[in-house]
Amino acid sequence: MHIRFQFEVMGKRVGLLLVLWLLTWNVAGQNTLVRGVVTDSITGEKLPYVSVLFKGTTNGTATDLDGSFSISISTPITAIRVSYLGYAEKEIPIRAGRTTTLDIKLAPSSIELADVIIRPGKEDYSKRDNPAVIFVRNVIENRSANDPRNQDYYQYNQYEKMVFALNEFEAKKREEGEKEGRFDFLVDFIDTLDVGTTILPISEKERLETVYYRRSPRTERRVVHASKSAGVDEIFTREGVQQVLNEVFKEVDIFQNDIPLFLQRFVSPLSRIGPDYYKYYLLDTIEVNGQPCVDLGFAPFNSESFGFVGHLYVTLDSTFFVQKAQINVPKDINLNFVSSMLIEQTFQRLPDGTRIILKDDIHADLKLTEKTKGMYARRLNVYTNHAFSPPDSELVFQSAAPSTIAKDAFQKDEEFWEAIRPAEAVKRNPNSVEKLMARLRSVPLFFWTEKVISIFVNGYVQTHPIKEKSKFEIGPVNTFISPNNIEGWRFRVGGTTTTAFSKRLFLDGFVAYGTKDEKMKYDAIVEYSFHDKDQYRKEFPVHSIRAEMSYDINQLGQQYMYTNKDNMFLAVKRQKDTRATYLRNAELTYYREHYNGWGYGAVIRNKKEFATEYSAFDEIQPDGTIQPVKDYSMTELEFRVRYAPNEVFYQTRNYRYPITLDAPVFTLSHVVGHKGVLGSSYTYNRTDFGIQKRFWMSPFGYVDILLKAGKVWDKVPYPLLILPNANLSYSIYPESYTNMNAMEFINDEYASWELTYFMNGALLNRMPLLKKLQWREVFAFRGLYGNLTDKNNPAINGDGLFAFPEGSFLMGKDPYMEASVGLENIFKFIRLDYVWRLSYLDNPGIQKGGLRFMFKMSF
Repeated sequence: MHIRFQFEVMGKRVGLLLVLWLLTWNVAGQNTLVRGVVTDSITGEKLPYVSVLFKGTTNGTATDLDGSFSISISTPITAIRVSYLGYAEKEIPIRAGRTTTLDIKLAPSSIELADVIIRPGKEDYSKRDNPAVIFVRNVIENRSANDPRNQDYYQYNQYEKMVFALNEFEAKKREEGEKEGRFDFLVDFIDTLDVGTTILPISEKERLETVYYRRSPRTERRVVHASKSAGVDEIFTREGVQQVLNEVFKEVDIFQNDIPLFLQRFVSPLSRIGPDYYKYYLLDTIEVNGQPCVDLGFAPFNSESFGFVGHLYVTLDSTFFVQKAQINVPKDINLNFVSSMLIEQTFQRLPDGTRIILKDDIHADLKLTEKTKGMYARRLNVYTNHAFSPPDSELVFQSAAPSTIAKDAFQKDEEFWEAIRPAEAVKRNPNSVEKLMARLRSVPLFFWTEKVISIFVNGYVQTHPIKEKSKFEIGPVNTFISPNNIEGWRFRVGGTTTTAFSKRLFLDGFVAYGTKDEKMKYDAIVEYSFHDKDQYRKEFPVHSIRAEMSYDINQLGQQYMYTNKDNMFLAVKRQKDTRATYLRNAELTYYREHYNGWGYGAVIRNKKEFATEYSAFDEIQPDGTIQPVKDYSMTELEFRVRYAPNEVFYQTRNYRYPITLDAPVFTLSHVVGHKGVLGSSYTYNRTDFGIQKRFWMSPFGYVDILLKAGKVWDKVPYPLLILPNANLSYSIYPESYTNMNAMEFINDEYASWELTYFMNGALLNRMPLLKKLQWREVFAFRGLYGNLTDKNNPAINGDGLFAFPEGSFLMGKDPYMEASVGLENIFKFIRLDYVWRLSYLDNPGIQKGGLRFMFKMSF
């Protein structure tokens, strides 16, 4: 406030101003500001609602959810008092008239429990004869006694809400007369959390479902009654995003040994190994839901490891029932993007002792760096209508799908949601994210930015402004232009129909041209699905018949499992990729997948492969002479079986990317062809088997294991033999050999392995200087035992075989092996491996070692 004084005499004016200045200086000099953070001295957990008072006054405040506070006073004060239930009160001296920033650590108060005095402290902690450890062992022993899934039937309603928002969002202040900005309307959508923090919700998802459980045979099914979502993540697939979020913010079950969360594995405070992993403290006795409970505090021995800090409130009786849980992550944990987190769960004990969960609530602040405001995320689950009687109809358990969606689930109006939405999920600001997105899309800058990002994310260009009406899309955009050593510059254009065209009939294809070989290539697909598709023809579960005709280059000894072979981002290679032929291929495929993890199918294939100057077909005659062959033909029948129970993946239009590899994946295939049948040049039989699985070694990371074996049973030329997958790029790709040349080895039987150990920083987190970088160790060891039997060795039994191209070799008794040591989580996005080749080091033109990289974002 500005006050202007006017006096007739200049001297009086100056004198009065001088007096006012002195008074203002004196008042300002006495103003005292204290701010800071209050944490648990043992666990490092930030303590909310702690009382902070200036000593001798009633002037005070309470800490927010992050344990932060700020308090000021104008009178001379020399100390503050900090108090919290279950903690020793603390008095801290301060200097009057100054601004003081404090990091306050409250120690749990000594309490008497069953005549045992517990004085928790880091330095004197011991498991031997520790009452807290004895107490928690009893909790662990009783954790399964009250499990509701011990009942024959169990059902409940589950309401779920997920919110993602810009954290600490504030409207931009404008000077008087300044022009209104494009996004000034955002102020109308700001919401406020209970702790007073302002957020701008940018994604919101709600779902209501009923869960049905049967103990024998063990079955769980979900019926989704209502579902809605809106937000900036609409550029991704709806079900794909839901799958990812279900794994990232997985329902927490503290009664299991491991807790999956943020795509990691945390050791539960009630794990069987809990007493060897955690410190436990009996802190206080409090009342929870009318029951006297022990406040059982816990923290991992190593604060950088994947454990939790927090409190369990356990009843003081023989049942050792957990009434409530408050869980956080240690401050120093090597967990990306999660600045802070709080999990709150409440339970209820029924008269027969059965435990039911009432609420599972996760709040998290997600940040790229601690200096950014980042994002606020919340996943709230509220459970109601628990029952232990059989469902009205046993047909619910006969559904093959683990989750069934009601026909009108996505058409529920706001009146419906207001009626079923729990009080904990109601926002202060009634404006919805749907309205926000509509306003944002009315701004051309946002509209076109979203379109461009969508193209890069999905890889296709819509041909209609409205996504739901786009019947044909052009792409993939990453294949429009790419160079290689055979075609020169390759230009490609293609596209696919969408479910707006037909939910069952799909057309897909491309044409391509190379400036160096001056040849046209093409691929055309017609696929009919036996059930309606929501977005993509390849979405799970597949049950279709497909016809495909193609003519293209065939890069021998190179396979592309998770991307296109002409992906422009793979153009830079460590050596020329000239080992290629031309292949004309026609296929008719039937394939079917089931919700129980089984997939199977058959392919009738007719192909004609053409030699090139880079991969000649020099057929060895009976007299030992060489006769060049332009091509050969095969008609084959292939059978495929795949078993992947509980597989979780993110689905795009053309590929499935595994979110986790916790479920085992078994594959089996057999190809058969007979000489002279439908133009086949050879009799051909090949069998392949594989198994893939992730093994968690909480708290010491996890190991991914991939084992494969295969055999060609007949005498055939080298294009039909086993050519190990050589990775010629500088990127890290699974199921490939980093330092092997294309077609360096040719076999007709093999057994291979790939072991990758992700330590999650178990070593580096213990090094004082390096742990701040939050790097994580990766070790890999892969190899292949290969053999070429005499019948397929041109040097021994060459009649009718093709001479091996120059640079191809036989494997001896030793396997081909590679080992690598790497660091991931560099700048949170980069993984770097140095790979050593361990065998066949005398082969010419090889690379014995090299640095490889990949972009990988993980928590």
